[in-house]
Amino acid sequence: MSITTQVVRHALLQHPQRRRIADHKDGRAELLVPTGPGPHPVAIVVHGGYWRTQYGSLIMRPLCADLRRRGWATWNIEYGRIGRGGRGGWPTTFTDVAAMVDHLTRLADERLDLSRVVVVGHSAGGQLALWIGGRAGLPVGAVGADPALTVAHVVALSPVTDMVRAGAPAAAVLGGTVQDVPDHFAQADPMRRLPLGVPVTIVHPVADATVPVARSREYVTAARAAGADVELLEPATGGHREVIDPGHAAWRAAGERLDRLRATV
Repeated sequence: MSITTQVVRHALLQHPQRRRIADHKDGRAELLVPTGPGPHPVAIVVHGGYWRTQYGSLIMRPLCADLRRRGWATWNIEYGRIGRGGRGGWPTTFTDVAAMVDHLTRLADERLDLSRVVVVGHSAGGQLALWIGGRAGLPVGAVGADPALTVAHVVALSPVTDMVRAGAPAAAVLGGTVQDVPDHFAQADPMRRLPLGVPVTIVHPVADATVPVARSREYVTAARAAGADVELLEPATGGHREVIDPGHAAWRAAGERLDRLRATV
């Protein structure tokens, strides 16, 4: 079954609760909660797409449905992005993401265990997931500093970990090159935010042709040298899209890691 087919099927069957949070159409998130007694641990889910408007949170609905089956409540966030009709860029993309995450504390939903929160992000959403995980360590006055919510673990799927090497898309979302806006890179580039301060699991298929697995290997080497708690799982099959496909072995490696996290966070 293709990812597109799964998106349509789960969109029809799962009925996530949508919440509008920011003052524009992309400032929203979808809540999906397991059946049965709670409170349930929460996975904040962040889609990728190089921060561009043609990609959105809908693509993550099948993954959210699988996480729900595994016992996680999911908070599938949307945010301002760059491109046609978009309101993203610096700082809006990051203030949106921070607002989506912090809004969880305002839901007052007894089904959610906000002491057990992880972030799951794919591709550019992996960069944002790492940024979310490190918000508590941002300097006073930085975009996204002083978070309302504590994150226990970050699971990054084929993430963008080096914003300099990410080239033009990264420069577009950060408002310039590293020479133009070094302070933006200092706050948002995962390679410049080490150690992160929370444990990280990266799941990156060896055959990923969009974001090379070498980028994650370099990040893990640098993170461990800085004293960070980080692990790298390299599924032997699948690529950049398959790592978010619940029917593929590449995602199952991540799902099984999240099963273990559910018992420990």
